[in-house]
Amino acid sequence: MKLYRLLYEDFEKLYVGYSALAIILSSCLGAAAAMVILMNGHDVVQMSQLLAVVGVCMWYMASVLSQMKPKFVFNSLIASLAVSSILLIFNVILRYL
Repeated sequence: MKLYRLLYEDFEKLYVGYSALAIILSSCLGAAAAMVILMNGHDVVQMSQLLAVVGVCMWYMASVLSQMKPKFVFNSLIASLAVSSILLIFNVILRYL
C-alpha cells in the first residue's frame, strides 16, 4: 500500500505529463497483447480476450480525455496495464507450449 500511495502522489503532482506517457505505454502494451492474442487464433475465447484488452485500454484513454479525477485515472491505468500484461503473458506461454 505504501508503494501505491507513493506512486499515486507522484502521478498526482505531474498529472498531465504522466497521463501522456501512460497513454503511450497503455497503447503499446495493449497492441502487443492484441497481436499475441490474435496470433493464437480467432475463436470466441480469443475474441473475448481481445475485447477485454481493447476495453480497458479505451477505458483508460477515455478517463484521461474526459479529465476525470487523478485517482480514478491512476486506478484505470493500473487496471489497463494489469489486464494487458496478464493476457499478454498468458498468450505468449500458451503459444509456445
